[in-house]
Amino acid sequence: MANMAKGRMRSKIPELEQALTGIVSEHHRFMLGEQLAHIDFLDGQIANINTEISVRLEKMSEEQQPPTPAERQDKVEPLEDDETPLTWQVAVKLLDTVPGINQRAAEAILAETGIDMSQFPDANHLTAWSGLAPGNNESGGKRYSGRTRKGNQTLRSAMVQAAHAARRKKGSYASALYKRLVGRRGKKRAIVAVARSMLVSIYHMLTRQQEYEDLGSDYFQSRRKENKTDYLTKQLAKLGYEVRLAPQLDPAGAG
Repeated sequence: MANMAKGRMRSKIPELEQALTGIVSEHHRFMLGEQLAHIDFLDGQIANINTEISVRLEKMSEEQQPPTPAERQDKVEPLEDDETPLTWQVAVKLLDTVPGINQRAAEAILAETGIDMSQFPDANHLTAWSGLAPGNNESGGKRYSGRTRKGNQTLRSAMVQAAHAARRKKGSYASALYKRLVGRRGKKRAIVAVARSMLVSIYHMLTRQQEYEDLGSDYFQSRRKENKTDYLTKQLAKLGYEVRLAPQLDPAGAG
């Protein structure tokens, strides 16, 4: 059992072996059996609830199906042929493509936000409503604390939990964003920033009905390079030089 340890616990295998060595009496076996039975009971309840959620999502999605051509005749504004309404099941699948969000997390998030993003004027309103947007505490031209405002605590907790999972994925934009911010803002503020970024992505995904597209871990490096190139080009132009940029040839491949 000690060899099943993971992460930092691997360095404590001798201590684990010592802790696992002992005498297990009939009383201990009875209590362990009762605890395992309780865990099995809870697992069964969770499975039942998950099944019920899936059934309800399917039913809600069926109710959202567009009307038939015959049913549209009585409508003043018929649906366009290419207009496909977003259903709950499709919304869950879209969010499931986001790193750090699985099916259960997607269901929890959508239970708070809904799937109709038109109720929010833009993504900033959604992040503010969730309590992930920075506060606007300014008086007399002086900016004070930027603590996040109060909002939907259930949604905020779900997004922060998803952000913790997303920032552990190597090579992802969320991981790069966290590493970029954690040094100067600290762990808590950095993870809130990641959660806010993910919620902004969710807003646009549901609005456009598109899957998540990861910007990659080199996003900030490439953007920094482009910004610096533009800045230096403009400076040379101000000095009267005409700048033409061309990629540098690889010395190893030069003829």
